[in-house]
Amino acid sequence: MIPYGRQTIEEDDIQAVVDVLKSDYLTTGPKIAEFEKAVADYVGAKYAVAISNDTAALHAACHAAGIGEGDEVITTPITFAASSNCVLYCGGTPVFADIDPKTYNIDPEDIKRKITPRTKAIIPVHLAGQPCDMDAIHEIAKEHNLIVIEDAAHALGSEYKGKKIGGLSDMTTFSFHPVKPITTGEGGMIVTNSEELYKKLVLFRSHGITRDTSLMTRNEGPWFYQQLDLGYNYRMTDIQCALGCSQMKKLDYFLARRRAIVARYNEAFADCRNIVTPYQMPDTNSGWHLYIIQVKNRDRKEVFEKLRERGIGVNVHYIPVYEHPYYQEHGYKGVHCPVAEEVYSHIISLPVFPRLTEEQQEEVIRVVKQEVEE
Repeated sequence: MIPYGRQTIEEDDIQAVVDVLKSDYLTTGPKIAEFEKAVADYVGAKYAVAISNDTAALHAACHAAGIGEGDEVITTPITFAASSNCVLYCGGTPVFADIDPKTYNIDPEDIKRKITPRTKAIIPVHLAGQPCDMDAIHEIAKEHNLIVIEDAAHALGSEYKGKKIGGLSDMTTFSFHPVKPITTGEGGMIVTNSEELYKKLVLFRSHGITRDTSLMTRNEGPWFYQQLDLGYNYRMTDIQCALGCSQMKKLDYFLARRRAIVARYNEAFADCRNIVTPYQMPDTNSGWHLYIIQVKNRDRKEVFEKLRERGIGVNVHYIPVYEHPYYQEHGYKGVHCPVAEEVYSHIISLPVFPRLTEEQQEEVIRVVKQEVEE
């Protein structure tokens, strides 16, 4: 089976982890700051906070933004559930805006329609690595005094108008799950240019506890610490961060490989009548975490099953979040985003990862054409 995504782990990555295992620090040691700096420098942000995973990163960002009971946060339905669950964790209410039919990202015009006096933030998701229309989103946020938290789980290395995703909004979160642009096994990162938000995030990821004497109400000695907020244990380990530091050195190569694979797919499917290839907005450069096609004039379920039977590990990204039973049981039965639902009924994600060989990709192309076009 050719998977839709797969990590690339090499001997230097393994050695980086082994070196930490032989060191004095397995967690909360020097590799944390090293990895944070590598990511912050790469995306052009002032601060970075390593955290246990992207879901925790989104939770921490919502907490730092002050989202709570009575607050609404607008996001997309075509995403993993974490993009809206993080709002629920803080007592807020997710509101789903429909998507753009070309990019599959959140539609700024529908964001405008969904704003109410209770709206506090927008969480745009850069689906598949394709940047959202951030100029339009920032304009809306500025007009209504809203916080913008970018869910860039797919988008480390993606570019919007010549700038890396990560330094554009109040906060941006990344994922280092094995199929993402780089991996730490599990792990995430939040970047921001705000010192105030940075301090809140650091506090939140470690029980709300600090040893920073400038923040404490008193200091009884070198052993002393205080809990200033109700936080969580969302720390990353030095083991994970060592792997992350090693992977960051390869990120540009990984991105180049993904872009080359996508270019080959686009060329191969250009004249197919039943396949809609992904669209890339002008002035953007996607990192292509996913390669999502639409299958037209065919039964998507039948095509999906036949591709799997023939060894092509396709997937679907994503089921509209409000259709999940939990959401249906908690007030979202009447929610409909017509464009998202139409797009969802046709999409399939094809394999794309740096170690996908030419022979494997040729096999994917051949089988997809047979099952969709013939």
